[in-house]
Amino acid sequence: MTERVALIGCGLIGDSWAALMTAHGHDVIAWDPSPAVLDDFAARVEKARAQVWQLMPQKPETGCLTIAATLEDALAGANWVQENAPEKLALKQDLYAQIEAVVGDAVIIASSTSSLTWSELSVGMKRPDRLITAHPFNPPHLMPLVEIYARDQAIRARSVAFYAGMDRQPVVLKRDAVGHIANRLASALWREAVNIVAEDIADVSAVDAALVHGPGLRWSVIGAHMAYHLGGGEGGIEAYLKHLGPSQERRWFTLGSPKLTPEVCAKLVAGVAEEAAGRSIDTLANARDVALIRILQTNS
Repeated sequence: MTERVALIGCGLIGDSWAALMTAHGHDVIAWDPSPAVLDDFAARVEKARAQVWQLMPQKPETGCLTIAATLEDALAGANWVQENAPEKLALKQDLYAQIEAVVGDAVIIASSTSSLTWSELSVGMKRPDRLITAHPFNPPHLMPLVEIYARDQAIRARSVAFYAGMDRQPVVLKRDAVGHIANRLASALWREAVNIVAEDIADVSAVDAALVHGPGLRWSVIGAHMAYHLGGGEGGIEAYLKHLGPSQERRWFTLGSPKLTPEVCAKLVAGVAEEAAGRSIDTLANARDVALIRILQTNS
């Protein structure tokens, strides 16, 4: 079933969503309060959409992409709203009030928020149950993960079906939490990555290489819990916890809680610059996207 999607916020996440949605036949009406953001929006969407099509066995009929002059124009006739506004609670709450004043009762408002919770975002809404958090992993047009929290069971089911219909992998939270699932995991990992650099255990490039060629490679096919289940041999996770659980606790005890002091930030900036070796953000992002497409094509 195709939807008429009001895409609110046309930055990095917005253009990626627009590419994915139109590639799967949905009509997208996009709006952003900043004319500068919209200047090359259509070109960014077209570039990302071409990447989506590389992952599709058959190219379906493309949905229409329209840029609306006003928020009200974007919302007119929409039956789905994908909100990608900056991570400012008051701004989002004000936006939801404007949206609810225009759209019908059956319209779902999906927030791409990466850190704010449903409990915070829904305050003041007339129909809070229509709000869901639908956090994608960047870039959404390539990364399959969408983390969903919805209080209403029927809306949750509709939301899962909507994103699954675009070849996404919806994961449902049992309760809302800051950072959802993946960002909590990523933050925990990066905290120790920063600590290793801050404590002069290894350089930035060594930390990244160790992750990419070690656990990162394994995590691309199995999750953390399943990896340790296999690590327990024939006895699985039960045997692992019994025999190697204490060694995990010993490592946990030595993990750090670094502060982003000026000195630590300077080490991180210098280390990333060394690893980037003069390559621009666009060059690095393009290399990432090419590699992601190859991995996804292999797994399909």
